[in-house]
Amino acid sequence: MKPIKIIRAVTASQSIGFFRGLIPELQESGYEVVAVSSGGPEQKDVEKAGAKAITVNMERHISPIKDLRSLWQMIKVFRRERPDMVHSMTPKAGLICMLASKITGVPVRMHTFTGLVFPTSTGLKRRILMATDWLTCACATHIIPEGEGVKSDLLNNGITRKPIKVLGYGNCRGIDLERFNPGNEELRHKAAEIKEDGIFTFIFIGRLVRDKGINELVGAFKRLNSQYPATRLILVGPEEPELAPLLPETIAEIKSNGAINAVGEQSDVRPWLLASDALVFPSYREGFPNVVIEAGAMGLPSIVTDINGSREIIIEGENGIIIPSKDTEALYRGMKSFIENPEETAGMAANARALIASRFEQSYIRRCLKEYYKEILSNKK
Repeated sequence: MKPIKIIRAVTASQSIGFFRGLIPELQESGYEVVAVSSGGPEQKDVEKAGAKAITVNMERHISPIKDLRSLWQMIKVFRRERPDMVHSMTPKAGLICMLASKITGVPVRMHTFTGLVFPTSTGLKRRILMATDWLTCACATHIIPEGEGVKSDLLNNGITRKPIKVLGYGNCRGIDLERFNPGNEELRHKAAEIKEDGIFTFIFIGRLVRDKGINELVGAFKRLNSQYPATRLILVGPEEPELAPLLPETIAEIKSNGAINAVGEQSDVRPWLLASDALVFPSYREGFPNVVIEAGAMGLPSIVTDINGSREIIIEGENGIIIPSKDTEALYRGMKSFIENPEETAGMAANARALIASRFEQSYIRRCLKEYYKEILSNKK
């Protein structure tokens, strides 16, 4: 019997990591898997897993001429491959793939919304983003929001009236608890080289841009550090000044403050997490931030903003605290509370890994998706 063919599609090849580990499990279940993305080295990982990788270059941002070219290329791929299902992730791949699969008559068209941009946008940009999300949903047969917050935004803003389903507790990747294990001796050795004894270390991991709350974070930490010198802030992530530049005073503070360590993008964040005492993640918007899950798995309590995803991972007072977004004063008070209440902070740290394991362990997340695939593709067998 001919195997059911599934095309998994993402905009940038770096996002292949969202489903790379699932490929062997799908193949063992009798599916043929094809990965489509813009060109990149991660496509070799797909081929190593025994699946086909196809390049369709897509722009992350709005680019009408290039987007039409990508749509035409995607239509040709779907006509040639004749998949039973197309499952897209990331915004541009979702729009192009759902349109192309609708045009070519793919019977099952699924898109996972990992986050929404329009809720924090205004004016014409907001209307355009809402229109593209509406079109993605209109062409899809199945819609998976990564969390309950994303689901509410889709429904409450009239993006779709179709039935939509959050799988498990949300999140589309899950966490490998063996890899993110604070008891790993090799990681502990590396972390010891980073850690400063007697210094309470806050860590942020992500792009150093305005929408991640870096201006507020640096402002809050500057005030905190002036009162509590035995504190440190580690910033892990790349600068992207062309997308959402930081305030000049923020950049100056990062460069001049000896208690702030901007270490750039790191291939392995685990030692940096293990060398820290708490995660601070003051982002303005997210779908379902993996870094908060990873920090919890490494035993860190978190300070997060009251946004989609973050508020579904953190339970107030149990594994962290939740504060308003874009609020420097609230962020300062939250960080200060971690310093002034060591017993409460230690209690949240003690709860962190168990809470993550109970909801976001990787095999559980994958099982939820495979069961959903089986449910909606059963009529193809």
